[in-house]
Amino acid sequence: MPNKILILFAHPLFEKSNANNALVSNIPDSPNITFHDLYQEYPNFDIDIKREQELLLLHDIVIWHHPMYWYSCPPLLKQWIDLVLEHGWAYGREGFALKDKLLLQAITTGGKKENYCSTGRDRFTILQLLEPFCQTAKVCNMTYLPPFVVHGTHSMDQDGYDDHGKQYNLMLEYLENKEIDLAELAQHDYFNNWMATKIG
Repeated sequence: MPNKILILFAHPLFEKSNANNALVSNIPDSPNITFHDLYQEYPNFDIDIKREQELLLLHDIVIWHHPMYWYSCPPLLKQWIDLVLEHGWAYGREGFALKDKLLLQAITTGGKKENYCSTGRDRFTILQLLEPFCQTAKVCNMTYLPPFVVHGTHSMDQDGYDDHGKQYNLMLEYLENKEIDLAELAQHDYFNNWMATKIG
């Protein structure tokens, strides 16, 4: 049975993002993949909590797809996390609705990869900056996977956008149709790097 994937996309300036347009345009056309644009659905931030919870229950893998905004996510995705992942439903003594589902983030950064280290301009690695999201997943009894990361979008040319779009497509097809070796994947910081070992 193929995995069902829910892509929760959050980008307040999607129309201006060449990188995210390349990623989104390469999402496979599959009945098992749901693309859910939060800013399109909730322009006034009035999130339908029950609808979102029902969507989560229908899928095996959840992807938070967003640009890195000030070392975090855009505000609508943060509000989604705050409201949808309710105590007694997603976590807590009786909150097991999301138990054993897989979660990963697909993120874009304007800065280059070398900026994200202890000696770089941004001082922390991507994994360190994403630790609050990882902990959120763990509290909700989900399995948090290494992120799919596109660095250097501000200086990227069209070939770069196209290449990362193809990588995103391959990742989604793999997630949909194959079983993930979690122990092997955990040896890599980025999902992209692990995928390269599969298709290289």
